[in-house]
Amino acid sequence: MCLTFRANRSSSGFLGVLPVRTAEWILSADTQSVCAARTLVREELGRWGTAGLVDDCCLIVSELVTNAIRHGGTAFALRLGSDGRWVYGEVFDAGDGLPCEVPDDLDATGGRGLVIVGALSDDWGVVPADGGGKTVWFVAGLEAAQAS
Repeated sequence: MCLTFRANRSSSGFLGVLPVRTAEWILSADTQSVCAARTLVREELGRWGTAGLVDDCCLIVSELVTNAIRHGGTAFALRLGSDGRWVYGEVFDAGDGLPCEVPDDLDATGGRGLVIVGALSDDWGVVPADGGGKTVWFVAGLEAAQAS
């Protein structure tokens, strides 16, 4: 469920860059937020003219939001930015643990989310937050999406 929305056409900074457009939502830690996040990303990227990245970004965000719900347990923030060539995304949650890629286990029923994030993004990482929690971020570029 979406609790808060904020969108701008310019930003003072986002992952060290200056995107032309940004949007931010605070979502509740419930499974309905995964679908809500995908819908919000699809609509926002469509408005921004970055439709070539919609499918990949929706899947990336689904994985990050699922992790935030599972490991953070409280409301979390989803933030997007774009300069027209790249989409930048962040999910902040208050959980203390840091995510890591799980070794391949063909019998496992989970643990592939960050592998998917790594495969679909141009880059991604984790930044621990002062006072607890962390931000998991990703970058996806239109050139790579259009080439595939």
